[in-house]
Amino acid sequence: MTWSGEQDYRGTSHQGGYSHDAVVHAIRNCGIRHIDTAKRYGCESLLQKAIKESGVKREDLWLTTKLWYSDYGYENTKRACLESCERLGVEYLDLFLIHWPDAQVPGRSNREVRAETWRAMEELYEKGLCRSIGVSNFLISHLEQLKEDCVITPHVDQVEYHPFQRPQELVDYCRSRDIVFEGYCPLAKGEALTHPSIVQLAKKYGRTPAQICIRWSIQNGIVTIPKSTKAERIEENCKVFDFTIAEDDVEVLNGLHDGRHVSWDPSLVV
Repeated sequence: MTWSGEQDYRGTSHQGGYSHDAVVHAIRNCGIRHIDTAKRYGCESLLQKAIKESGVKREDLWLTTKLWYSDYGYENTKRACLESCERLGVEYLDLFLIHWPDAQVPGRSNREVRAETWRAMEELYEKGLCRSIGVSNFLISHLEQLKEDCVITPHVDQVEYHPFQRPQELVDYCRSRDIVFEGYCPLAKGEALTHPSIVQLAKKYGRTPAQICIRWSIQNGIVTIPKSTKAERIEENCKVFDFTIAEDDVEVLNGLHDGRHVSWDPSLVV
């Protein structure tokens, strides 16, 4: 699931399994319209079935998928995009992301491979196969290199974002360049749900710790991508638009940042 303004979205991942019923429920009953997935998650073809069963028209959905590093390179990227479209049963992607900055190609620098890959992404965008293109887990150094090497600025950077990992410098950088910042792992893979400050605020607002984390992320202007395979959790995660966290309490949550990663750490990638 993801939110941008007042819209709801649904995320999938390679961890925690995949639930056909949860995806159908999210689209059909919860008004969720953004599906965030990736080749690495292994569920693109399964999502095709869930989308068809939901009864929602393709043009009413926003489909995001991601390019895994094994498909980096100019020709590989173009082929991988078409393969993802085929697995999803669509003619175009709303958003296509480079999943990770480390190319892992022997004898070639990450920067060289990222630039070659991005040129293919630009071509896919210009041809309309991808309505938007972006990156995931890219830091300022990676984005600066891409700016020097390529023409089109990424439309999106999707990065880990939760109370313990609030990369404000990167958020500010993206905003100054009209790059939409999307945040995944808003609950810090569950670590945030038992933090005393978050539990206390949940009691104060009569909400769950998950709702506090998601609402905090939204109020910080982040397109937020939670995930669940349980219908009741999906519904819970959607109920975050009818309350506001006071500014003082937002600052309390901002102050929990300690730099920890619960997912990958891209600072190790040059």
